[in-house]
Amino acid sequence: MTTKTQTINLQGKLQRLGVNRITKILIGILATVPVAVSLPVQALEVEILPKKARLGDTISVLIELESQDQPGIPTVAVGEQTYPAFEIAPNKYRSFIPTTPLEKPGVRKVTISGEGQRQRNMAVYVGDRKFRIQRITLPPGKAGTQATEYELQKVKEFKALQTPEKYWNGVFLTPNKGRMTTTYGVRRYYNGKFANDYYHRGLDYAGAAGSAVIAPAAGRVALVGTVSQGFKVHGNVIGIDHGQGIISIFMHLSRINVKEGDIVKPGQLIGAVGSTGASTGPHLHWGLYVNGQSIDPMTWKTKTMD
Repeated sequence: MTTKTQTINLQGKLQRLGVNRITKILIGILATVPVAVSLPVQALEVEILPKKARLGDTISVLIELESQDQPGIPTVAVGEQTYPAFEIAPNKYRSFIPTTPLEKPGVRKVTISGEGQRQRNMAVYVGDRKFRIQRITLPPGKAGTQATEYELQKVKEFKALQTPEKYWNGVFLTPNKGRMTTTYGVRRYYNGKFANDYYHRGLDYAGAAGSAVIAPAAGRVALVGTVSQGFKVHGNVIGIDHGQGIISIFMHLSRINVKEGDIVKPGQLIGAVGSTGASTGPHLHWGLYVNGQSIDPMTWKTKTMD
């Protein structure tokens, strides 16, 4: 009886010893193998304004990150097109999406994503809008004024600006006291044929020749061009970079009072109304662009787009 009991105790010791050795071996293996720790995915808080947009409106995407520890700037995309997001407050970002009369109304799928953030897919509806129609009859053989390659390249580079700094603050001022003669988005027929790619990219003011043109908002003068330099269509022209993808262009000027690199304040005199370039009479053309696309400036004149 004693011998049997001793045998059982010995077997138990061996079993326990074996378990302990296996446990130590496993602990040693785990200590040498890196373990991937999955961090929790943070949420993106997103607000899209306005709630009801129309063609020509600027859509604002406001993004708030849940954690201040998450690096990286969020990205905003509509289809294949991406738009920059800029920090406007700690942990808060804003991106602008332009819409134009050349687009079709309907739902836009907006995808917002960021490093360590859960991707958000949101929808915004862009309503239709009726734009005024003009019918232009050109005499046989008449060729319109053609822009020079130099002119096209300089204006293209200017419209592509997406400067990180934000210069503007509050609503935009009216750049000339003249009566508005042509609104944004006007479509045209030329000799009975609809111009599919044309729409009036700005606002026209019938100011008297020599009347003051002021900066509608703060910014940096990023373009100054003259007829003598080859600006045959724009005429004497000024371009102001308001920052973060927002730019203004002023065409057909008779006088230019600023130079490239100048920082201008809202209401500051920058030039005078003229009829240079492709113009049939004294007027100011003011175009406002968001991320390279011409949008309706009227919204920026009536609402704070901060």
